[in-house]
Amino acid sequence: MAGQIDFYFDFSSPYAYLGSHLIEPVAQRHGRDLVWHPFMLGVAMKGERTFPLTQYPMKGDYSRMDFDRTARYHGIPFVMPEAFPKVTLAASRGFLWIDQQDPARAVGFAKRIFAAYFTEGRDIADPVVVTEIAEEAGVNADAFSTAIQETEIKRAFTASVEETVFEKKIFGAPYFIVDGERFWGADRVSQLDEWLARGGW
Repeated sequence: MAGQIDFYFDFSSPYAYLGSHLIEPVAQRHGRDLVWHPFMLGVAMKGERTFPLTQYPMKGDYSRMDFDRTARYHGIPFVMPEAFPKVTLAASRGFLWIDQQDPARAVGFAKRIFAAYFTEGRDIADPVVVTEIAEEAGVNADAFSTAIQETEIKRAFTASVEETVFEKKIFGAPYFIVDGERFWGADRVSQLDEWLARGGW
């Protein structure tokens, strides 16, 4: 049985948003399950002593241009948020909670969060906004609002992030692992596709 594709992302990453659109058809084409894993890029950046691309003077100007150009190239709706980046704990904890019950609905929720931020400019750092988006994705708002404040969910997400960054050595988003092979970046999705088609090289 073909192994799954693990997709690591931060809800505040433009490239992760773009990568989420690109990886799904690749997974379908090769008959691979796609498993979504939210984490916090800030934790990885702190360990690597780096910053979001937009906070570098020259890289920032280039990256904003490239986000938009890449989206246009692939026909993906994209509007760079005015407030960027965001700390997306509520959305990430919420994803983990939904995923424990219904992985397919968790993916639907993740897609709505991405779209809310990168096409609608909504504040996905605000738990109230995130709860509204969860309800739009078919999740009970009261249960969601309670769950993201529960100590058990907070601890589970913290443990997941620590495992992702410090044990699995995931340092950027999007990050994909399939059959033990690692690919970092939305621009590597085409190479991942070819890797699976050819059986590696």
